[in-house]
Amino acid sequence: MTPIQSNGYEVFFDDELKDLKDFLDNSDYSKVFFLTDLNTSEHCMPLISQLFPSLDHYDIIEVDPGEENKNIDYCIGVWQMLLDFGADRNSLLINLGGGVITDMGGFAASTFKRGIDFVQVPTTLLAQVDASVGGKTGIDLGNIKNIIGTFTQPKAVFISSKFLETLEHRQIISGFAEIVKHGIIADRDYFNKLKDIDPLKTDKETIYHSVEIKNFVVTTDPFEKSIRKTLNFGHTIGHAVETYSLKNDNRALLHGEAIAVGMICEAFLASRHNGLSSEELVEITEYIRSVFPDYHLKPDSYSDILEFMQNDKKNVNGQIGFALPSEIGKCDFNIYLTKEQIIESLNYYAELGR
Repeated sequence: MTPIQSNGYEVFFDDELKDLKDFLDNSDYSKVFFLTDLNTSEHCMPLISQLFPSLDHYDIIEVDPGEENKNIDYCIGVWQMLLDFGADRNSLLINLGGGVITDMGGFAASTFKRGIDFVQVPTTLLAQVDASVGGKTGIDLGNIKNIIGTFTQPKAVFISSKFLETLEHRQIISGFAEIVKHGIIADRDYFNKLKDIDPLKTDKETIYHSVEIKNFVVTTDPFEKSIRKTLNFGHTIGHAVETYSLKNDNRALLHGEAIAVGMICEAFLASRHNGLSSEELVEITEYIRSVFPDYHLKPDSYSDILEFMQNDKKNVNGQIGFALPSEIGKCDFNIYLTKEQIIESLNYYAELGR
């Protein structure tokens, strides 16, 4: 597949990661580091070793998996390990993992000694179609997702579908949420095609088209001043639901599962406040519920969810901001709604499972 040109770097699609090998062979980095979590160390590093038998001059920095560990304490640990391993400003950090690794690794690299180079090797469907593309890096602060971070572009992104073979089905379904989002905000025909796809068999062409959609948006608006805000559809409520679940549920929602909840709630808001037709609201709702598990959203959780939303990055002057579709394939942004309107959307979702 032809590499996609992004903001000063390329996104490569190659199951054998030959482009990564070429990148490393043609570079003169003083030191190379892999940032992994326990899962990618076990399941993905063996593939790296298999594909690059001659690659032996590197160190591995390993962190615990999970969104709850994407914080400053773990980031300090990454910085400390870079220091201990003798990293200098001509070092390279290879972030091998899902969205937590690509987000935190990008942030750690962009701030270590005022910035060292990094590349993204996303190993989850979620990271391949979303987190690894666009130059956003970040960590969470307390209960607030991605509130600390930078806009820093990687040197390259390398996508191999072989890594998806290492994932549990639940992780693949979670990643599919961002693909669905791309169809809703930007491409009606794509959304229609997704209905005929088994998410567990998401093919390379689907991944490629989703990256094309996201890449167009982030290259048009690299610093999220305008159209890039449409990528937040489903995330204002979804992030808050994800945070609530992480704090309160024994089996916390994955990112994509929470975004699925958010997309249904925000589609409801779009139908009330941005012209989305009732027919398309039903279409979005029914399709998302056919792919993702229902979440038992309880009224006594609303106050916590609203509190988490109050600290969202998209807010202005205390107003909670949304990106809402006007129809499937078109999305607007900078729409500010009240707590009462948001509660109405939460009630809409809660009633669906009854």
